[in-house]
Amino acid sequence: MGPEGGLLRSHPDQGRGAGRLGAAGDRAGQLGGEKRVMTAILELRKLSVTFGSVPAVQELDLSVPEGRIMTIIGPNGAGKTTVLNLISGLVRPTGGSVVFRGEDVTGFSPHHLSRKGIGRSFQQNNVFFSLSVRENVRLAAQAHGRDNWKFYRRARSFPIYEEAAGQALGKVNLVEEADQPASSLSQGGLRRLELAILLATSPVLLLMDEPLAGVADGDVPFLTDIIRRLRKEGQTIIWVEHKMDQVLALSDEILVMDHGQAVALGPPAVIAGDERVQMAYLGRN
Repeated sequence: MGPEGGLLRSHPDQGRGAGRLGAAGDRAGQLGGEKRVMTAILELRKLSVTFGSVPAVQELDLSVPEGRIMTIIGPNGAGKTTVLNLISGLVRPTGGSVVFRGEDVTGFSPHHLSRKGIGRSFQQNNVFFSLSVRENVRLAAQAHGRDNWKFYRRARSFPIYEEAAGQALGKVNLVEEADQPASSLSQGGLRRLELAILLATSPVLLLMDEPLAGVADGDVPFLTDIIRRLRKEGQTIIWVEHKMDQVLALSDEILVMDHGQAVALGPPAVIAGDERVQMAYLGRN
């Protein structure tokens, strides 16, 4: 693909460049010849944040259609995790806005955004290792429900949360391990447990930061199958991931970032076919 037609390019006018990327997001429903109107569940409008004098994210415009998988890739320090932090409220933007389901939620707290339906996982395991697999998930459902202030009541007092935990564990294939301590799980099992914890809160949008990191090769298919099933059920997912084989296989669209800027956006076939993306991110000559 030539310089004028390539996706990977710098933008002298980042505002206009980002606008082009947003327009590309609006065309996500036309992948593979499929033409349908896609409703944006999330819109980032010139979203920016600066840490000290360093711009971490620069005027990012992005539209994420409902029920799709959007993957963010790029080198270390590109701003990928920061974008997830901005969406989930862990970091307050210095400019721009976050619009979720038509509502401007810029600056909302992580707890408030969780209540709105945004679920977030992290690179590091975030579970109670001394509790059972089931207890971890049940407590997440309970903390998200009306009885969160009764955190230490006996499980049988809250059958609705037990049911939510059971359903979430079923979705990640951890039913047989439900009564085992979380500490007994492999890294792949812990990643599935984290996902079950999120699903127990009934999120509308899932944000996942490198869910395959540290997972043994043999466990990767279990996780990717779960992600694929969630996509078929209509779950919207934005994830950061470095395993490019899985990124290309699972994504509806891929956002490429570098130095806090969006430099490419498109379906996997287009991103994989761009020579500069290949050299910079896919390791191909």
